[in-house]
Amino acid sequence: MSAAGLNHLDDYQRYGRQMILDGFGLPGQVALQNASVVVVGAGGLGCPALQYLAASGIGRIGIVDHDVVELSNLHRQILHTEQRVGMPKAESAAEAIRTLNSKIKINIYTEALSALNALDILSSYDVILDCTDNAPTRYLLSDTAVALGKPLVSGAAQKFDGQLCVYNLNNEGPCYRCIFPKPPAPEHAGTCEETGILGTVTGVIGTLQALEAIKLLAGMHEGKASLLIYSALGVPPFRSIKLRSRRPTCPACGQEGLKEGQIRDTDYVAFCGGGPPDWEKKGMMQGDPGLRITPTKLNDILASEAASHTKILDVRPRTEFGICHLWESINIPLKELSANPTTTASVLEDGVKEVYVVCRLGNDSQIAADALRALRRDVVVKDVIGGLKAWSRDVDPDFPVY
Repeated sequence: MSAAGLNHLDDYQRYGRQMILDGFGLPGQVALQNASVVVVGAGGLGCPALQYLAASGIGRIGIVDHDVVELSNLHRQILHTEQRVGMPKAESAAEAIRTLNSKIKINIYTEALSALNALDILSSYDVILDCTDNAPTRYLLSDTAVALGKPLVSGAAQKFDGQLCVYNLNNEGPCYRCIFPKPPAPEHAGTCEETGILGTVTGVIGTLQALEAIKLLAGMHEGKASLLIYSALGVPPFRSIKLRSRRPTCPACGQEGLKEGQIRDTDYVAFCGGGPPDWEKKGMMQGDPGLRITPTKLNDILASEAASHTKILDVRPRTEFGICHLWESINIPLKELSANPTTTASVLEDGVKEVYVVCRLGNDSQIAADALRALRRDVVVKDVIGGLKAWSRDVDPDFPVY
């Protein structure tokens, strides 16, 4: 067999359907065989990307993820299984793609990617895939890709929408900092847990990330930087935006550029305004005992004679209220209450002496309770510490947690 051929005879049969494509051929398959790709994040985006990269015959794949598999991951993170809940995601994903293609080499990194290890971990790979969901890691990956001269295939997905872009394309295209010079405030950068995500949206974007990597490695990429926007509910669902060229003043890829030592010395979490808020922890803060009540105390009130002049106000969105709610609670979403406080008339009707406000984790309920107290000072208004999640834990273990 010639040096330009594939490593194994049965590889010709395995990859034959893509090798017969015009413009791909044997050279394209050999290029994939000799290539390496690192996927940072083995979650909703990383799983479909890894699946198709492994199936395509990439010679070496790196998987970086410090998290473990949870039950809530399984609707979208398709490489993980019920049996592997609790296993490190990088190991679970490696196990899955190894059963798909036993001939590829897999490197597993179960430590968190940081400014101290990013250069060392990513330097030996040809293409980097950003399959993460937080701003500090996105900026770190972009800066590292620029410093190493590697293309960065970046994906993002939330709710029904997603986006895809190749940064530092051909060492000439813009980097992430060029397009997003200032990071969003941590409280505005929602996660899938907070905003929700349709699992197939991550499948679409993750698969497209794998496609971009394959095009780059096989020499089939057109080399033009663009941002692909996807909306699962849109018609048409895809639209492409041409990206600007590099900003000469960009601190990462501009004229001065970012040195490797600067990356190691940069606190990316601080640059992004701190880590993401721990909303569950915030919702559990006791606060003023005259303004907040525990789920157990609320349960005692509902079982007493005081229940006759008590109202429970649920300020979650109507969709969430439809999933589960406390018996006889009234639903007025926080956005509606804030925009038009008079919507609370049914809650503050004559005879009501006490109103208890509840939400999912105990944060929105505090805002709503403050608004109600400003309307009626003759009514006792308190919100529930920890929200419905705490109610499920402390009062009713059969109450759904989502």
